[in-house]
Amino acid sequence: MTRLLVAVCTVMAAVAASAQSRWHEQYFPNVALTTQNGDRVHFYDLIKGRTVAIELIYTNCQFACPLETARLAQVQKLLGNRMGKDIFFYSISIDPVRDTPAVMKAFAEKFQAGPGWTFLTGEPEDIELLSRKLGLYSPPNPANQDGHTPAVLLGNEATGQWMRGAALDNPQMTATMLAQWVSGYGAASSTRSYADAKPLPTFDEGRYVFSSKCAACHGLGGGAKIGPDLAGITRGRDRAWLARYIAAPEKLRQEGDPTATALAARYTQVRMPDLQLSDRQIRDVIEYLAAVGGSAQK
Repeated sequence: MTRLLVAVCTVMAAVAASAQSRWHEQYFPNVALTTQNGDRVHFYDLIKGRTVAIELIYTNCQFACPLETARLAQVQKLLGNRMGKDIFFYSISIDPVRDTPAVMKAFAEKFQAGPGWTFLTGEPEDIELLSRKLGLYSPPNPANQDGHTPAVLLGNEATGQWMRGAALDNPQMTATMLAQWVSGYGAASSTRSYADAKPLPTFDEGRYVFSSKCAACHGLGGGAKIGPDLAGITRGRDRAWLARYIAAPEKLRQEGDPTATALAARYTQVRMPDLQLSDRQIRDVIEYLAAVGGSAQK
């Protein structure tokens, strides 16, 4: 009985050790990559001992990538000086043929990527291998637009804690997961009474659509961000045109619509993506913009 117990414990320890080790050096391919500044690096060297967020993007994306990266830019702001110190972001191109270091650098600058956020490109076969090992690979799927799934991998190589999340999640949640969860739990803070909680605001579908799909790229009276400030937009643009542009911005650009063409020329690195909103969501967000009103700041 004693020998059997020892044997079982030995097997369980071996399985646990194997599960743990597969998320460390032996698991991650240390493929060579190139940063937006043209520096040659290796993947595992970038994540070793660090808390990281990893996303797959391509700069020519007409769908989720711009919003995905804009969300990460919001997370960067929330993390403050922890960026580049103990938390690092890596945006890896899945279109390395077009996404040269120079293109990636311009894309990074558009999103105001600061210290600790690196944009990477490399050989197509190396990036596919890496994306598969990270669990971020999406096979081409005509039914899913470009086939790319907006996901982000959050983890800490030292603790072995990893989680895959939606790249379009609330940035405060993503920042919390990076700062407090995957890097190891800290001491619990004192709790507050529910009596101190403020009443929840009345739900507004248009406000929700704007905050979840638009606010990462557009200001609303505070000035332009990655895209133009939208305060007062319903006074300066016909609502029918706004609905068409929100629904299919690339279609309007291809048709040579003068306003869509001018916006593309002004915001060259990050064009308005197809957010795949329903007609109802489009109506709601336009109504919200009209209700807020205001004047855009330059």
